[in-house]
Amino acid sequence: MTNVLKAPRTATTLKVRSKSEYAISRSRDPYHELMLRLFQEEATAERGQKFLVIVEERQKRGDPLKASEWRELLVELKVSRSAFYAMRNKLLGAGMITNKGGEYRLSGIFSRDLMDMARWWWTAVLGNNLENL
Repeated sequence: MTNVLKAPRTATTLKVRSKSEYAISRSRDPYHELMLRLFQEEATAERGQKFLVIVEERQKRGDPLKASEWRELLVELKVSRSAFYAMRNKLLGAGMITNKGGEYRLSGIFSRDLMDMARWWWTAVLGNNLENL
């Protein structure tokens, strides 16, 4: 059995919606809608969003959130250790955060990967010009 702390964090699943009315940009709360596409449960989506906001705020202050602060995070997020690491691993796998040097930071990998998939589908499969995307 894989230990949660050592579980692979290189990929995850994300819901993709086919109708334009479900576009994240049309949501009243786009951040929350994005989290609901990543996490199956409402409570986990809320904790994931809260964790990302903490990472963002600390990063902006110049005091990145340290991985060693996990005990404080369990209390703040009101979550068990295994649930925290499962949520964190999903965010790492999606490329929304990184953990380098024991510090959590927001990451652009998520955005770059989605843009790469969109460009490939638009040009290679649909045969469209990239300029028309």
